[in-house]
Amino acid sequence: MGATNNIWTAMEANHAKQSHNGNSTFDDHSILHSNLSVDTALPFPLMVPRVIALCKDLFRKWAKLNDSCFFVDTVSGGITNLLLKVSVKEENGEYVSVTVRLYGPNTEYVINRERELQAIKYLSAAGFGAKLLGVFGNGMVQSFINGRTLTPADMRKPKLVSEIAKQLRRFHQVEIPGSKEPQLWVDIFKFFEKASTLQFEDTDKQRTYETISFKEVHKEVTELKELTTLLNSPVVFAHNDLLSGNLMHNDEQEKLYLIDFEYGSYNYRGFDIGNHFNEYAGYDCDYSLYPSKDEQYHFFRHYLEPEKPCEVSEKDLEALYVETNTFMLASHLYWALWALIQARMSPIDFDYLGYFFLRYNEYKKQKRMCFSLAKSHISGSGKA
Repeated sequence: MGATNNIWTAMEANHAKQSHNGNSTFDDHSILHSNLSVDTALPFPLMVPRVIALCKDLFRKWAKLNDSCFFVDTVSGGITNLLLKVSVKEENGEYVSVTVRLYGPNTEYVINRERELQAIKYLSAAGFGAKLLGVFGNGMVQSFINGRTLTPADMRKPKLVSEIAKQLRRFHQVEIPGSKEPQLWVDIFKFFEKASTLQFEDTDKQRTYETISFKEVHKEVTELKELTTLLNSPVVFAHNDLLSGNLMHNDEQEKLYLIDFEYGSYNYRGFDIGNHFNEYAGYDCDYSLYPSKDEQYHFFRHYLEPEKPCEVSEKDLEALYVETNTFMLASHLYWALWALIQARMSPIDFDYLGYFFLRYNEYKKQKRMCFSLAKSHISGSGKA
């Protein structure tokens, strides 16, 4: 994690203390606050001075520095976030860097920011992601991680697969205070309620939207929920969005980072793993890249027994295979309904309506095989 010690000094985080694993933890008083916001619709050159003003407002040590001491670069622009790297030349001539994360407009319709902020403190203390340094009107500031974002192709490399599996197991063991009710079906039905009552100003979009049978979608959601209930998938604190863009790797140190916990919640283990496997398809959504059974078993062995992967029983592998590939279907329904809300609410130029049909059609394509697999496993009449 790049320049973390310097950052903490710059932030004057007097309440920081060392946890058992050597990572800094903190209470609410050490997280800085600003009432400022940064308009994400602004052209980047106009956004930069506002980001600098924000950093000066949050961090007193930087308040009197000349604007020329600040260097702002775009790290990535996702569907729900804009990530900026801010490098600062301090009075002693040394550079420190932070990440400024700007929330996308209208993302409150699909993301519970209060839940995210609650979780991020405990996940950070457990050594996951970047440290939360400050919050402001429409985003947060975190420590900067030195590493590269993985590509979808990286996620299927055996060495990285085993490391992702180990990290995800450890992630699932983090205890977050509050309700431990799994959120999958709560969120899906909330999404359904919003998604099924939309009106589009664009007549072509409205016409396309009206081809969707929400009666059918509701039936599919209900049927899948009933089936997954029979699998008794453990409830864990889940990432829920473990795509390649939310994995970083420092090649020099050979260290993997799980980042961006905005969709994190207590949820079913099978959903988190199945959703991750769906992301092998990449940004082009090529689901022919979904991992084979052998590739999944490699992941499962390192997830279930990180120290002794070869000792995982065939029975345990088959059970997790069925669990994961049933909840994989729920991942398609979740993001399909999410996409409909985004199609109406997001100003980002992306074919969200097309994305709904892509995910929903893939769900229908995989449903028969996955339902048969699950029912056979539940009845004990066959193997995965």
